[in-house]
Amino acid sequence: MKLSAPIYYLKREAKLLSRKESIPLHQALDRIALREGYSSWSLLAAKQAAVTPASKMFAQLSPGELVLVGARPGQGKTLMSLELVGEAMKCRRRSIFYTLEYTEKDVLNRLRLIGLDPAQFDGLFTLDCSDAISADYIIDTAASAPHGTLLAIDYLQLLDRKREDPALAVQVSALKSFARHRGLIIVFISQIDRSYDPLVKPFPDVQDVRLPNPLDLTLFDKLCFLNNGEIRFQAAN
Repeated sequence: MKLSAPIYYLKREAKLLSRKESIPLHQALDRIALREGYSSWSLLAAKQAAVTPASKMFAQLSPGELVLVGARPGQGKTLMSLELVGEAMKCRRRSIFYTLEYTEKDVLNRLRLIGLDPAQFDGLFTLDCSDAISADYIIDTAASAPHGTLLAIDYLQLLDRKREDPALAVQVSALKSFARHRGLIIVFISQIDRSYDPLVKPFPDVQDVRLPNPLDLTLFDKLCFLNNGEIRFQAAN
């Protein structure tokens, strides 16, 4: 069944409906699903899951890779990363979502948006909202993660927020070595510079990644950029 709008627009509409009518997000999602011809949001999400950009993207990721997911605010980069987490769990792989941006409640609400319930995956999902998140912290907490585990970091630029932490370039280099040594996939959510103009080019690219301090983007094995519900890959060099 074809949706009336891209799924990320429907998710945004549900969030607005939840706020406007002071109802739980899951109820707002179910209302949107009913309008689209589905009995529940979980059914809508399940039917759409087979054709999401995340499922196609996940199929291209390999253990040992660093991946950057960049987009302007409101374009779904956090949801894309959580969808990748979901794809990993569907393959019975562990996943860890590190966030310096959101609370546990925020993340769980976003998981509901994409029809995911971590309780269904037998402890395959770990959420870490610690203020101590840095490359050293991630390496320490994921030291025993099995081969193929997917780590998502929300977000790249926030690793650079504390003066006492190593420079961003040093942290990303350390995480690249860690990913290769342990056979992990590490996905970084990334901000895009405010100067990016979608009227000039339809997708941001490597030149638009916001870098408050120097970082060699060739450290990333894959770069992907989102806009209007679509995804585009780009080489780092």
